[in-house]
Amino acid sequence: REMILKVHAEKIRIEGEINFHDVARGTPGFSGADLANLLNEAALIAASKTLKGVTIEEIEEARDKILMGKERKTMVLTDEEKRDTAYHEAGHAIVGYFSENADPIHKISIIPRGRALGVTQHLPERDKYSYHREELIDRIKILVGGRVAEELFIGRITTGAGNDIERATNLARNMVTQWGMSSELGPVHYGENEEQVFLGRELGKRTHVSEATSKKIDDEIHNIINESYLDAKKILEEHRDAVVRLVEKLMEIETLNKEEIKYTIEGIESPAQEIEEVVADSKDAEDTDADENEK
Repeated sequence: REMILKVHAEKIRIEGEINFHDVARGTPGFSGADLANLLNEAALIAASKTLKGVTIEEIEEARDKILMGKERKTMVLTDEEKRDTAYHEAGHAIVGYFSENADPIHKISIIPRGRALGVTQHLPERDKYSYHREELIDRIKILVGGRVAEELFIGRITTGAGNDIERATNLARNMVTQWGMSSELGPVHYGENEEQVFLGRELGKRTHVSEATSKKIDDEIHNIINESYLDAKKILEEHRDAVVRLVEKLMEIETLNKEEIKYTIEGIESPAQEIEEVVADSKDAEDTDADENEK
């Protein structure tokens, strides 16, 4: 992907330094045509801003548009709606940040895109073609994290979690019925309901599982979702201060990149402060070693 990007980049004017390795790492699953479209979109954005060339900012903006949808700048949210959205997205982000098997968080935004009022984007560090159970469980935890944050911090539940719940349920269902990841039901594939095309919906409906097995499947799906919900709730309760910091930062600048997310969650004001803390920790460790050697 990096080499393909460099080939297409020769056709447009580039301004400044662009690390195409980082751009390629942030485009998992993109085909050659998708990468060409990415740079073309970046060129259009640069032209709309009357810039002389494309910078990394336009490439990032083009990628976000392709992955997350176009910003709906004409959609005006009230401060209350923005704060509710910020808590929802912070819930996704904090659960993902403190989950061992989650993909790194790339960006958080409370600017409406497509049908969503906000977006939390996770990008894998490398291309993935299969996932183990723990990774899928962490994905479900992240999906329900927004709903949990609404419950804990604003005391009411919004419609914003609708798509998250649907995706979490479908993922849990696939784990149980297709991927054999249920200890209760074992490594058995349970076929989905089938419908005949030319018959009525009810008349043509048939299934490959009994009513008793169907109930077990429903119970297993519910258990996976419920346990993930409780785990997400525990993470958010343990890191309440980080949630509040993230929300306040989102209310201030609306979009955070991966560095800003890290510094906000960890309570670090700037990269310089992080370096100072690392040096201080190193000095403390050296002093401790010296004391032990002296003893």
